[in-house]
Amino acid sequence: MAAKNVQGRTVVFAGGCRTPFLRAGGAFAEVMACELGAMALRGLLDRTGLDPAAVDRVVMGTVLADPRTTNLARESALAAGLPAACPAFTVTAACASSNVAISGAVEAIASGAAEVVVAGGAETLSDAPIRFGREVRKRLIRSQKAKGVLDWVKLLQGLSLKDLAPDTPAIAEFSTGQTMGQSAERLAKRLSLTREAQDRWALRSHRKAAAATKAGRYREQVVPARVPPSFAPIESDDGIRGDTALAKLGAIPPAFDRAFGTVTAGNSSFLTDGAAACLLTSAEAAERLGLAPRARVVSTALVAMEPLEELLLGPVAAVAKALDAAGVPAGEVGVWEVHEAFAAPVLAFLKLLADRSYCRERLGRAEAVGRIDPKRVNAWGGSLALGHPFGATGARLLTTCVERMEREGAELGVVTTCAAGALGHAMVLAR
Repeated sequence: MAAKNVQGRTVVFAGGCRTPFLRAGGAFAEVMACELGAMALRGLLDRTGLDPAAVDRVVMGTVLADPRTTNLARESALAAGLPAACPAFTVTAACASSNVAISGAVEAIASGAAEVVVAGGAETLSDAPIRFGREVRKRLIRSQKAKGVLDWVKLLQGLSLKDLAPDTPAIAEFSTGQTMGQSAERLAKRLSLTREAQDRWALRSHRKAAAATKAGRYREQVVPARVPPSFAPIESDDGIRGDTALAKLGAIPPAFDRAFGTVTAGNSSFLTDGAAACLLTSAEAAERLGLAPRARVVSTALVAMEPLEELLLGPVAAVAKALDAAGVPAGEVGVWEVHEAFAAPVLAFLKLLADRSYCRERLGRAEAVGRIDPKRVNAWGGSLALGHPFGATGARLLTTCVERMEREGAELGVVTTCAAGALGHAMVLAR
């Protein structure tokens, strides 16, 4: 079945690359997110041979914005050598930030507002933006008018040790007070997703990522990084544990429900530093610039779910919407790249897409979206093994999806991501 194209001009994927994804606190610990973003952008320009002057705009996603570089995309673009006249802006949509950046690029090209857009994202979890509490911040703002020691003494009077406690980025949803891990735990219980099933999926992710790395599958997309003091090239991801075993994963204690939980550090993605970027163009621009279109963007979908009980279920609804827009049945999709925030929501995604009752009651469909062969999902491993730099994961998923479609001879591919705030994003691609 031929997939229906998005309205407007045909949008094509012409290339993608990323830095290695490294565990937070490792070799990227002293590198700013915008510097990681610049590495990915320079790598993309080098590997595609694109003249930087041909880029109409840069759109990048991030979650934990550095106060020094509030527009990460602009700073990354300038550091990468793109022209000062090239607009660049940053979006944030939790774990779907680069997915939304890419969708924005697609919409701009399809509408005629742009022809060549670089989209992606960057994140460092090694250096979270930790600030003082509100009372201290208020006084620091007033301190700009301080004229001497006496003024400073007055500003500091009455502060307690409690006031000096750092105000760290929240890990819980503001609206519900629940963390994504707690949501994953509730989801696992509700759908009877066993600890063994989650650990097996995590084991699968690590082994497939290790095999893909050994076979050189990631060589084309990973740009070697050089950072001080050694400047030795870093060429591969460092979170993959190909030698892990089910027994090792089974020995890890539950992280969110200590007594009866099944979600652990072993079947959850880990804190990661990294960046990724993709080149999207109109079909006409690709031909004019001598770029080989590697895939066509057929449809995209962004959805929002009920945040307390459906925080991690956005991909189910997003995929249903994107497949409907493309006129494609789930069973005809050859390549699936599904974000693995935890093992539980991936297992839930596979289960609920094939659940007629859920699809009828929650999605308003007469039939289930369809059953997916797990062998088609994350065949080169996923976020559980590669890591999850929040703002960059979506661009990594897209690049991997296209590369898998090429190697596997698949005509259709789907990328989907869950995100905090109960968001879900999906994209259908065709070759």
